[in-house]
Amino acid sequence: MKRTVHLSEIKVCVKGGGDIASGVVWRLHQCGFRVCITEIQHPMAVRRKVSFCEAVYDGHMVVEGVEALLVNQVDDIYPVWDKNKVPVIVDPDCESRHLIKPDVIIDGILAKKNKGTSINDAPVVIALGPGFVAGRDAHFVVETNRGHYLGRLLTTGSPEPDTGVPGPVQGITTDRVFRAPEAGLWQSTLQIGDPVKKGDVMGAVSGVEVKALIDGVLRGLIRPGISVKKRLKIGDIDPRGIKEHCDTISDKALAIGGGVLEGILRSYVT
Repeated sequence: MKRTVHLSEIKVCVKGGGDIASGVVWRLHQCGFRVCITEIQHPMAVRRKVSFCEAVYDGHMVVEGVEALLVNQVDDIYPVWDKNKVPVIVDPDCESRHLIKPDVIIDGILAKKNKGTSINDAPVVIALGPGFVAGRDAHFVVETNRGHYLGRLLTTGSPEPDTGVPGPVQGITTDRVFRAPEAGLWQSTLQIGDPVKKGDVMGAVSGVEVKALIDGVLRGLIRPGISVKKRLKIGDIDPRGIKEHCDTISDKALAIGGGVLEGILRSYVT
């Protein structure tokens, strides 16, 4: 049942702080919601310059003018909200929901499967992408696959299945993404935003070099020094070569954020 509230009264807990979830968080924060992020102990975001989860490592992270702060306990969330910032807490199982009692929980992990979210976790539960059924696992599910239905809010059924193929940028799909050739420690001296050429060495995993397959700008790069699994996505190159795109939230993330916003507003009337 809908109830009338002011947006600033609505507490939203987002599971995951990668670039897509961060686009959702950013959009909701800009609308006046009180948003917090729960994360794992060692996040592995690729598009780190637009991922609030980087606060886990650095204590804070700013994405397009919105600052996230790492907190150590649930009681510290409220002072961060009072500062108009986004609290991030290491809480892999989102146990803090029992104390925060959020009005909305958003599963933004994008694991392609449900890793424990229940439709009973909050009055409104919204999940992003495949692995969820609207009406069973969550009240709403948002389509995350690029194309005609991107950002659409589903009230029944499932979103499109994961294709395993990155969305095309200037017609380029798999070649713009690079993955770990082996399991081991990822090492690189490059920075997000660096221009790269086909054949350039991006870094190495367990001594095995990773080379660029196309020209462009390094849009995403997993944090060096992290232990990775074989075939894990560790970076991506934008063939458009526009450095400013590395520092701004993607059209995809904002579209998904719009779907989430619709779901909340359908449930809570201002």
